[in-house]
Parts: sequence; C-alpha cells; structure tokens
Amino acid sequence: MTEGAGIRTGEPPEDLTAAEAGMWQAFRDGSVYDLRSGDAAVDDPHGEHPWGPERSVRARIVAWLLLDGPPALAGRVASLKLTGVQITDTLDLAGGTIVPYVEFSGCRFEKEVLLPEARFTTVRLADCSVPRLEAARLQTEGDLHLPRCRIHNGVRLTDAHIGTDLLINQAVVHQDRRGRSIIADGLTVGQDLQAEMLETHGELSLRSATVGVSLSLRGARLNNPYTRLALNAPQLTVERTLYLTPAGIGNPPLTSGTTPARGTRVQRFECRGGVRLDDGRFGDALDLDQARFVLDDDQELSLRRVQAPELRFLGERPERGKVVLSGARIVTLVDRWTSWPALGNLHMGGFTYENLVPQDAFPLARRLEWVAAATAEYHPEPYERLATVLRNSGEDEDAREVLLAKQRRRRETLPLAAKLWGYAQDWTVAYGYRPGRAAVWMAVLWAAASLAFSHASHPPVNKDGHPAWNPSLFALDLLLPVIDLGQVGQWQLSGGWQWLSAVVILLGWILATTVAAGATRLLRRG
Repeated sequence: MTEGAGIRTGEPPEDLTAAEAGMWQAFRDGSVYDLRSGDAAVDDPHGEHPWGPERSVRARIVAWLLLDGPPALAGRVASLKLTGVQITDTLDLAGGTIVPYVEFSGCRFEKEVLLPEARFTTVRLADCSVPRLEAARLQTEGDLHLPRCRIHNGVRLTDAHIGTDLLINQAVVHQDRRGRSIIADGLTVGQDLQAEMLETHGELSLRSATVGVSLSLRGARLNNPYTRLALNAPQLTVERTLYLTPAGIGNPPLTSGTTPARGTRVQRFECRGGVRLDDGRFGDALDLDQARFVLDDDQELSLRRVQAPELRFLGERPERGKVVLSGARIVTLVDRWTSWPALGNLHMGGFTYENLVPQDAFPLARRLEWVAAATAEYHPEPYERLATVLRNSGEDEDAREVLLAKQRRRRETLPLAAKLWGYAQDWTVAYGYRPGRAAVWMAVLWAAASLAFSHASHPPVNKDGHPAWNPSLFALDLLLPVIDLGQVGQWQLSGGWQWLSAVVILLGWILATTVAAGATRLLRRG
C-alpha cells in the first residue's frame, strides 16, 4: 500500500479489505462501525468462536486512521467507533498524538496494545479482549475507560496522566510475567478512579498515585497468589474517599458510588493477599465497610502512618495475618469490635485518634481487649490515648477504668516485690482511680483504730488542763493529715501503741491523698 495514498483526498487506499474500507468510511462519517453478527454467543469477544476476515481489520490501518486519517465528511466529526471488530497484529500508537475520539466496544485485539507516551482526548475500550495494555506515561485530556475488559497479561499505566476519570469497572486483569496485574505507580487521575467489581489476578500497584476526587474499589476482588501483596499502594493520595466497600449486584450492577440500599444483593470488597497503604493521605475517609481480607501469617493489612479525617474499620475480622496502624493519624475512628484481629495480630504503636464512634455493641471491656490485642508487650501509649479520648468525650469514669487497666497490665511486667505492692494498691485503693474505695478503707481503719486505742494506756503529757480521753477522736487526729484536732499532742503512748500510731498516720496520708485526688478528678469533670 502506498504511504498516504488517498488520505488527503478522502479516497480509501486501493488495497484495503472490505472490512477496512467500511471502517474508513465510518471514520470519516463519525459513525459507529458495527460488525456484530447478532448471535450473542458468536459476538462474545471473550468466547471461543473465531472471527473471520469479514470482521477483522489490520492494526496498522487503525493506527493510520488515528494518526493521519482522512478528513471528515462535511458537517461531521471524524472519530473511530468500532463494535464487534477484531484488530489483528499489534496496535502501536506509542508516542503519537491522537485527536479523534476513540471507542472500541466488544472488540478483540489479537496482540498487545501499545500506548506509551501517547496523547489522546478520550479513549474508551469497553468489554474488549486485550492480550496486554502498555500505556506508561499516557496522557488524556478526558477519560480513559476500560470497563468489562479482559486483559490477559497485565496493564501498565506507570506515570500516566488521566485528565478526568479512569474507569475500569468489572474488568478482569491477569498477571504479567512478574505476577503483577495492574502497574499504575505515579498515576495521576484528575477526578474519579472507579474500579468497582474489578477482578485482578496479580498485584495491583498504585504506588504514589494521586486521585483528584475518590477512588472506588467497591465490590472488587483482588487476588494475588504469586507475591505477598494484592494491593500495593504506599503514598497514595486521594482527595476525598477510598472505598473498599460492597457494590450492589443488579442488571446493570449498581456501581454508582453510593451505598447499596437495604435488601439489595451485594458483592463485598475482598482481597486475598497483603495490603499496603502506608503513608496514604485521604481527604475525607478510608472506608472498609464489610471488607474481607484473607491473609497468610506473614501478610499484613498495613496502614502505617495513614492520615485521614475518618477511618471506617467495619470489615470482617482477618483470621490470619496482621493489621498494622503504627503511626496512623485519624480524627474519627468508626469501628466495631468484631472487625479487629485477635491478640498479637494488631499493632498500634503511635496510632492517634481524637474521636471514637463504635458501631453495634462495643462495651468498655471489649475496648480494653482491643487495646490489649495491640500490645503483646506492655506499652502505656494505647491506654493513655484511649483514656484521653474518653475523657474528652465526657466519659471520665470509663477513662479511669482504662488507666486502671493500664496499671494492672504494667504490674505484670514488674519484679515480684513491686508486683505484690501493686496487688496491695489495687485491692485497697485501685491505684487511686476509685476514690470511693479509699474512703471506705479510711472509715474501716478509723473504726479499727478507735477500737484498738480504747484499750491503750494513755497517760497525759500535761496532768493539768488536758481534754478527756476519746479514742475515736484520737484515731481520727492520727488519720487526718494537716488537720489538728488537739488530741495527738495531749497523750503519751508507749511500746507497740507508738508503732500502731505511726502505721495509722502513714496509712492516713496514703488514703487521704487518694481521696483528695479522686475528689479533684470529680471536680474537674463537673
């Protein structure tokens, strides 16, 4: 075929096949070129039925049209819209600038599609069978659509720039030779990235990607038996919300970006393999409602140093693997106790949050189990953080219970002598966090001391002018520090009674201090 023959005159080159000549005319007219047979089984681009020459066009003719095609007919806009067409050989548009609108629907590509460093307005491939899509550093002014496509050897979108939306809803993407399904490191999407009900077999990599609005993986199923990570997205930036939530199953599927209505059959987000979202930034929320993570023992749901106004940790409890929130900074944590992993599989060192919004029943005892699960070895920080949040929300009594639990947990790490002293403090005054108990012990001690001193020998210091002996008042004068009731200095005790007096004074200081501290907390709360 003579290069450029007939292009500028609008006449097709002479050696085009009938199918290619029809495509040529449809391009000039801007109309859809549809070669479907009408039989759904035969027309299925993912099926086994062969498509013959009558439905095939050469990739080089497609590229020729897009890069240097004929002028549009008068009053029309040139565009390439193919339906039910088979493109033979490799479609290579690498480095090209493609002005016409491009849409492939229900098509088969015989070999890979090469779009690296190409520039488009909008590209749509819907329900197509593609061996592989190479599109590193691709740029589009508008959308890139790949819904319902089946891509057999992976997609590369490294450093691609999508002007508006990237849609890969219901696509099925298999791994490349390195076990990766979609490589989109450094990807930039101007608006939404919708990958709802996406199915991947291999690692989905979004390292350092930026999404201008929301990233939706509603109902997606990510599966990677080849390497440790099924979703690898450290330093991901999403200006609004990352959704790892259910999608409604209907006809068509409900992938509109809203939560399915009650009673709608849903497909949950499911990930079989590790998840890495370290250092992610989410402008509104990170939503894991009903998400299911199937991890091996050495795999993690890693949210290290994540920052978001809201984390909705409402998924299914992972049976294996670890959940890591170390260094994460969240304003509001929405969670339920059945979502958190068991003891030893949760790590929260440096995890900060300001508000708790528990779903379903999440009593304080469960919340303490949650903290304990995150501290296989004693560390005060998770307890202090929880106590601060509870106190700030007005739950001062619960905050004291948390700090008491912290002391009890700490006690288990102490030497035997300190541990015994800790048990004594706990049993008597609950480490000072239950001041009412200290007041009861003070009353008991006063009664016992009063009874004991009623049998004590008590010669007066000054034989003249001393008050009448009152063992109860004497015991109270010993118990109350600072306050002088005028009894202790009037009587002489000897032997064991002196030792008993010293013990009562010491215990009085301890108990009175505890009562005063408890009263101070109550006044602060008021």
